[in-house]
Amino acid sequence: MNIADMNISKVGFGAWAIGGSGWRYTWGATDDDASVAAIHRAVESGVDWIDTAAVYGLGHSEEVVGRALAGLADKPYVFTKAGLVWDPDNPSAAPYRTMKQVRREVEDSLRRLGVERIDLYQVHWPDTGASLEWSGGDGNAASAPTPLEEYWQVMADLKREGKVRAIGLSNHGPELLEIAEGIAHVDAIQPGFSALNRSAAPEIAWAREHGTAVIAYSPMQSGLLTGAFSRERVAALPADDWRRTHPDFTTGLDANLAVAEALRSMADRHGVSTAAAAIAWALAWPGVTGAIVGARTPAQIDGWTGAGDLALTPDDLAEVAETLRRTGAGQGPVAP
Repeated sequence: MNIADMNISKVGFGAWAIGGSGWRYTWGATDDDASVAAIHRAVESGVDWIDTAAVYGLGHSEEVVGRALAGLADKPYVFTKAGLVWDPDNPSAAPYRTMKQVRREVEDSLRRLGVERIDLYQVHWPDTGASLEWSGGDGNAASAPTPLEEYWQVMADLKREGKVRAIGLSNHGPELLEIAEGIAHVDAIQPGFSALNRSAAPEIAWAREHGTAVIAYSPMQSGLLTGAFSRERVAALPADDWRRTHPDFTTGLDANLAVAEALRSMADRHGVSTAAAAIAWALAWPGVTGAIVGARTPAQIDGWTGAGDLALTPDDLAEVAETLRRTGAGQGPVAP
């Protein structure tokens, strides 16, 4: 699967959860040794790219990835992101969406990762000049937003200078992608996409038309589609786990678990895990190049590395589509 001249595996290692605790969007405490071992297990299993971001753990995820890379002779590609900037004196506050510091950000990421060039550098969100959760009127705006035309030109300059190998946009809609493409080719996009979150279908269609790779994040919808969740497990999540209060895990939980059950049925027919079936569903969508899958321990790797080789049938996809129609779970088209 190609991004620029990189032929990547269909699944990649997602490093959000290994950022650890002590920041706004933590998945809870992690063991760095286990995180490094998980990355090594993924690479040994054929995964050849890692996706992280400066904001994950406020730099800690990139540091852990850098430590894992140092212990590998055959190093995977490294993808990271800019544009979410945090206040080191208030780590629990929501980060700001700003691209005003991107040249400093890229140097910091290179240092933490211990690499000379980032393989895919992405803008995490459109620049608003405000905190990620700011909705206006409360004085939290950091500054005037940087127009896409300006920050995408900076990204193109970083590529030309050799700081990065390819450039991409995460969470940008088709209108913004079209503007960016007029400045420099969008090598990749990274939308959230799963059987429960199909709202990025227009962006994926745009990418398919423009020769742009699509790296889907959260194909298991933050663990909901692994087959391992229940109301009891949600209730047992650590107090600082962001999922405890998210609608996917509260008001939408019953419908979402019904979709997980449909995926489990499909997985049983193929002799794979429910997690692998959920990832394969995302990869089966026309235009999707690869899927990011998170893990914090080596044991979590074993259930999904074969998802890229799983060929779903029309009947498989129809069964999931029917469950989506019946439950009303998620948002977006139920089939291409």
